Amino acid sequence: MAAVIPGRDVTIAPDRIDRPEVRETFEVDRGWQVVVWNDPVNLMSYVVFVFRRLFGHSLEEATRLMLAVHHEGRAVVAHGPLEKAEADCHRLHHHGLWATLERL
Repeated sequence: MAAVIPGRDVTIAPDRIDRPEVRETFEVDRGWQVVVWNDPVNLMSYVVFVFRRLFGHSLEEATRLMLAVHHEGRAVVAHGPLEKAEADCHRLHHHGLWATLERL
C-alpha cells in the first residue's frame, strides 16, 4: 500500500507491485459462413439472380445453391471474416432473402 506523507499532497509509490497471474488463451477466429434459408415468398429465378449479382456466382453455381435452399431448406452461399459475413448477410436481407451467420 502506498504511504502518504503528512502535510504534503505527495504519495510515495510502493517498492513492489504484486501482479495477479493471468492465464489467457486466444482462439483464432475460424471464420463465419452466410446461410440462406428457404422462404415461401421469393421466386427461384429471383434467388438465382440475387446470388449471381451479390456473389458473382456462375449461373450453374447460383442455380445449384438455389436448389439446395429449395430442397434442403438452406445453403451456405458465402464465408469469411465476421465483418464480410455481416455485410453479405445485410445485403441478402436488403434483397428480401432470409439469411443468418454461423461460425465455421
